Amino acid sequence: MPRTDPVAGPDGLRAGTPDRPAAGPTRIAFGSAAAPPAPAEPDRSGHDTGPDLGPADTVDLGEVRRSAGVDEVLDALDRELVGLAPVKQRLRELAALLVVDRVRARFGATTDRPTLHMCFTGNPGTGKTTVAQRMAGLLHGLGYLRHGHVVTATRDDLVGQYVGHTAPKTKEIVQKALGGVLFVDEAYYLHRPGNERDYGGEAIEILLQAMEDHREDVAVILAGYADRMDTFFTANPGMQSRIAHHVDFPDFTVTELAEIGQRMVDGLGLTLSAEASVALHDYLELRVEQPWFAGARSVRNALDRARMRQALRLASVTGRVGMPELCTLTAADLRASRVFAGGLAR
Repeated sequence: MPRTDPVAGPDGLRAGTPDRPAAGPTRIAFGSAAAPPAPAEPDRSGHDTGPDLGPADTVDLGEVRRSAGVDEVLDALDRELVGLAPVKQRLRELAALLVVDRVRARFGATTDRPTLHMCFTGNPGTGKTTVAQRMAGLLHGLGYLRHGHVVTATRDDLVGQYVGHTAPKTKEIVQKALGGVLFVDEAYYLHRPGNERDYGGEAIEILLQAMEDHREDVAVILAGYADRMDTFFTANPGMQSRIAHHVDFPDFTVTELAEIGQRMVDGLGLTLSAEASVALHDYLELRVEQPWFAGARSVRNALDRARMRQALRLASVTGRVGMPELCTLTAADLRASRVFAGGLAR
């Protein structure tokens, strides 16, 4: 099932009756009789972007940013995500463009609606999903999206297993994403060349149509490893031409990963002893060199295992324990990992 991560509430539209796929390109209707009437305001989000302006008027762009919640979104990214300076800078540039375009429109200047489809590339656990959620909130605040929710989908959510199955599946996902962001994780798995029994190509065609026909009502974000996304775009130039913004997510340094771990521990109401902080850093230096490392996700997994060791250690204590013992992870809880003995973290 697709995952819907609400930022301002899901669309709630129901998918219409799916069309049976025909030979050759198929046009898919995404409308629904259950869809609510379009808002009377010019702004599709329902937000008031401000009155029309004349040539002699002036605007405080800082106030426009604040009223649209742009500064709040960007500040939240700074608080939530460690590192990722190039990503944050790219989003600030994009936000500035969207703000200026909105204000130019109020002056009556002719502006083309910017293309909002994006590609996020990077290794697992580098914050792509979190940034997609914040991006949805930013686009909603500026009036580019009606709702600002995020629908996350993978190949399994889009591609069917028999003839006539893919179109309704993909159509349903697109319908749920209208008014928000469709985040397609590991998008390259939609393309499987040389397999005539694979229906991923049909899903790609429907997505391409939706990205064009509904470009004012949905932002599609494709995500995955950089090299595999390059191969995907080479095989699907129509998809490449519809992506306006490519954002590369760098790997976290060991120091950044240790800070992420400290934040996770704080969020759980726990503390690391001084020796445990050193042990966490030593663990990460070893773990990043091993297979299947997944950035912040691997940090969370390591802390989960440390908590289980702590619980087992405390359960074997004879006598009474207090809050300090219950809430402190020790170096032993971390150094018991097989990673320190040259094994894989599992």
